[in-house]
Amino acid sequence: MKLTLKRRYKGKQYTIGDLYLNGTKFCETIEDTDRGLTSQMSDSEIAEKKKHGVTAIPTGVYPIQMGTVSPKFKNKSWATQWGGKLPRLLNVKGFSGVLIHVGNSASDTEGCLLVGENKVKGQVINSTETFNKLMTQLVLAWYRDEYISIEII
Repeated sequence: MKLTLKRRYKGKQYTIGDLYLNGTKFCETIEDTDRGLTSQMSDSEIAEKKKHGVTAIPTGVYPIQMGTVSPKFKNKSWATQWGGKLPRLLNVKGFSGVLIHVGNSASDTEGCLLVGENKVKGQVINSTETFNKLMTQLVLAWYRDEYISIEII
């Protein structure tokens, strides 16, 4: 399964994007501020531009692991139905523990991708419902032993 995140609005405090599953638009996303990081940059270049907790991850292609239990979110009601397991992006230069999860604004993330509907400026709404629909698709792909990745452009 291929996810594609197309960043379409790059504001001073947040970034809004469109998330596609196998080429079909699925939802919108919100992330921290896009500071122009790319996966082709060196670790030192990324460290120079990154501001901890308020920077979107570099553009690039990342495998997604489905078996990660997040200590921070494992007891949240929206995560418990999935056994606390959340999609985790692997091999993200300059970042660790990058997840896809529930949230409404850039203040709800430190580099992770939040899913929902961008019907309010600077936010996504209906995040829990959107996350559950996304997880259903991802878990089905995982059970079919499909390779899951995301391209961020």
